[in-house]
Amino acid sequence: MLGMNEPLAARIRPKNLEEFVGQEHLAGEGKPLAAAIERGHLFSFILWGPPGVGKTTLAKIYAQALDAEFYELSAVSAGKDQIKKILAAASAKPKILFLDEIHRFNKAQQDFLLPYVETGELTLIGATTENPSFEVISPLLSRCRVFVLHELSSDEMNKIIVRTGFALDQDAKDWLVAMAGGDARQAITMLENTDQLYQIITLETLKQTLQSKHLRYDKKGEEHYNTISAFIKAMRASQPDAALYYLARMVEAGEDPLFISRRMVVFASEDIGLAVPTALVVANAVFCACETIGYPECAINLAAGAAYLCQCKKDRSSYDAFRAAQADVKKYGNLPVPLNLRNAPTKLMKELGYGKGYEKYAKEELLPEKLKGKRYLAKKPAEQEDGNAQ
Repeated sequence: MLGMNEPLAARIRPKNLEEFVGQEHLAGEGKPLAAAIERGHLFSFILWGPPGVGKTTLAKIYAQALDAEFYELSAVSAGKDQIKKILAAASAKPKILFLDEIHRFNKAQQDFLLPYVETGELTLIGATTENPSFEVISPLLSRCRVFVLHELSSDEMNKIIVRTGFALDQDAKDWLVAMAGGDARQAITMLENTDQLYQIITLETLKQTLQSKHLRYDKKGEEHYNTISAFIKAMRASQPDAALYYLARMVEAGEDPLFISRRMVVFASEDIGLAVPTALVVANAVFCACETIGYPECAINLAAGAAYLCQCKKDRSSYDAFRAAQADVKKYGNLPVPLNLRNAPTKLMKELGYGKGYEKYAKEELLPEKLKGKRYLAKKPAEQEDGNAQ
């Protein structure tokens, strides 16, 4: 039973899927987690998504519904010894290990988990804000399903605010929803702290709480995401002074240099793209330098890379074009590939016209028939008047 000393977020945590808000694509009727609970299906999975969207809550609901022993560890501080204790504990029930921030487990630690997950001695539920493709070893990843969680919508955030029991007017509610950015835990904590500090929740007291010296967010919480967001936006705006400032804040806080440099690699293609194609080469070199050298010296590589990316011209045309192409793939499915583009390894395929009429440097349209005339990339790179196309 939770006491009043427990954080509010823990006290009002949903106990079942009926109380859970958000992630309808996973927790809604007939969806994967709901179906698994209904059928009593025990399996390992990884929950990948931003903070405060229900990863821990879903894991607890799942374990309780399947009447399993639930063990919760954080990969930041946990090691093999804690896992060995869980394995050694006597239990007639299946054991579910919830490993928060699984991306912080190194390869050796993940290798240690693998045989127990493989045999079913442990059912693993990992939670991460990082792409598991990069952070979880392939053998372990192949034995887990990956579920992607999304930021909570404004409507979902409003439902959670109502659940806290605090009364606040619409202006205060709108500000809180915008400030939290889809993070329910952050909104709940803000309400709880405002109530403790001022005994009344208004737009003004919420803002005062945000600035209060009583509140400190560690590098794994709000500050972590706010600062990396500011860093990326400063580079996008071509403001090296601001970018270097936010980079310095992350470095001084001990932020993982691979986390920073990985964002720089994405930025190089997403925001600079065709304007300066070699930006990707530089960003990837920064990532490799951080991986090889580590702190404190790799901070210099990060700074040089950030300053360079800031001053590059920006062009999101290839990114936007790709997203538009993805939208058509989702809309139309697998449209037939034109016959002249198909591979023709057999005589029958050749007789059916596969590959017939193909020319290496053809000027004719090569898109499927339904998409003839479609333009995703509005201008060719040479036609860009200016690299700052947004």
